[in-house]
Amino acid sequence: MNKRWLIKSPNPKLQKLLSNALEIHPIIAQLLVNRDITDIEQARQFINANESGLHDPFLLKDMDKAVARIKQAQKNGESILIFGDYDVDGVTSSALLQRTLKRLGLKAINYIPHRMDEGYGLNHAIAEFAKENGIHLLITVDCGITAFSEVEAINAAGIDVIIVDHHEPEGGKIPQAVAVIDPKRPDCSYSFKHLAAVGLVAKFTQALLGQIPEDEFDLIAIGTVADVVPLRGENRIFVKKGLPVIEQTRKAGLMALLDVAKVRGKKIKPFYIGFILGPRLNAAGRMDSATTALQLLLADNYTDAFALAQSLEGHNLSRQKMQGEVVQEAFDMIESGTAKDDQIIVLHKEGWHKGVLGIVASKIVEKYYRPTIVISVKDGLGIGSARSVDGFHLVDALTNCSSSLETYGGHKRAAGLKVRHENIDVFRQAINDFAREAMTSGDLTPTLDIDCEVPFKAFNLDFVDLIDSLEPHGEGNPSPLLCTRNLTVKSAATLMGKGTIKFWVTDGDCSFSAVGFGMSEYQPLIKPGKKIDLAYSLMVDDWNKAPVVQLKLKDIRMAE
Repeated sequence: MNKRWLIKSPNPKLQKLLSNALEIHPIIAQLLVNRDITDIEQARQFINANESGLHDPFLLKDMDKAVARIKQAQKNGESILIFGDYDVDGVTSSALLQRTLKRLGLKAINYIPHRMDEGYGLNHAIAEFAKENGIHLLITVDCGITAFSEVEAINAAGIDVIIVDHHEPEGGKIPQAVAVIDPKRPDCSYSFKHLAAVGLVAKFTQALLGQIPEDEFDLIAIGTVADVVPLRGENRIFVKKGLPVIEQTRKAGLMALLDVAKVRGKKIKPFYIGFILGPRLNAAGRMDSATTALQLLLADNYTDAFALAQSLEGHNLSRQKMQGEVVQEAFDMIESGTAKDDQIIVLHKEGWHKGVLGIVASKIVEKYYRPTIVISVKDGLGIGSARSVDGFHLVDALTNCSSSLETYGGHKRAAGLKVRHENIDVFRQAINDFAREAMTSGDLTPTLDIDCEVPFKAFNLDFVDLIDSLEPHGEGNPSPLLCTRNLTVKSAATLMGKGTIKFWVTDGDCSFSAVGFGMSEYQPLIKPGKKIDLAYSLMVDDWNKAPVVQLKLKDIRMAE
């Protein structure tokens, strides 16, 4: 699919200001400006990203109340229940809080709902469960901010509740809990609003212990990256500090996970969390119970941990197989039907596994660049996951179609919903009607945000090191994307494994090899002597040789 290239305009004045004040390369200064980092002190904090940049945790609304309630539990020897979510953020949050309470000598048990049987968040049965287990205090992590009636039921059972959540409150209202720690509550003035749940638990830990223990930053980094929150502010600090802690972790569970995933001993980057460790931790909750992932993170014994990690590996392989089957089925439905002509793709089928719907929707968005809703139907009720594209706010769209839905919720780019089987066609029509009014044709053309156009003569290994100084890259701080136009192809494209192509290009003075992962469809276009434009990031190729700069392709187009 053709992409629009949006090359950011340089800002020489700001570039020079930051470059001189911080003694950094002008292109690095421009990259900071491109990320809306235009103030000298803000830029210095971004580059340093150390613990001195962490805010006082007591600036979070109700943190003082939550800490006081924990001290009361400590004094009275009370039992605590940690209720978490089944994704990576929820599981790492549960593990971190469990470990923090243990440091304080408190007894806590964990409860993670089963995705298929219980669904997301607190349920009414938990009050009876907590009462039967002698619980005095229930703490939610990564859920609870909209659980009004459930919190009332827990209160009625004589059990206090602390909510630690990072989701948007419903209508600005919060449940009647002892403490509600959520930077997105309207009356919370905390300056950084984008913490993952595990980041909030880290702040809770900081408040309870006076600091965040060094050996806990591995859990914090994993949950933060996996939840795809912006890697800015405190999140950047957590991840930058946490990545090397993962490499040196002494947690039996993480050591086993690294071994099973075959990444032990490697330099850990956000990519490894997002595409290797995270999916394995998530697979337990997608295919069965997330309790297995939590047990792994809390394991003390490597032998037991390795068995749990192998179980996650099995779940992940099952998830991949099932996901592949559903994705292919969905693609076939689109190609053989009318969905590809719609602005919003809505697919449904009886019996699709609910655990893979979000991933399938993402794959469809990736291929067709249309907001997509994938629905699994059982007993007349459809459970759906939705994923969007830039410029289309899913929750606004679902709100407009709410009369045809049972429930819905989520964010701008991702959402979930329930719909009666007989209303799916009505819903499909309604959301496409809304999209026709809300979207333009340009909204359905993928764009590439390119940082700057750079001549090849700028590139050497030192320059790649400079680019790497802005790591960790991820949401909110993407890997710098560069472009060079009017290049000459020096060699035909060689087809390698998994649809990868490799060829050489030159600007007349300098030549580099370029690698396009999964870009085999471009192979016929790459012919010696052809003039092309390339969009790419930089990497180092050191495979069985001295390291050299290489272009990691993002897009190829014929030169004008």
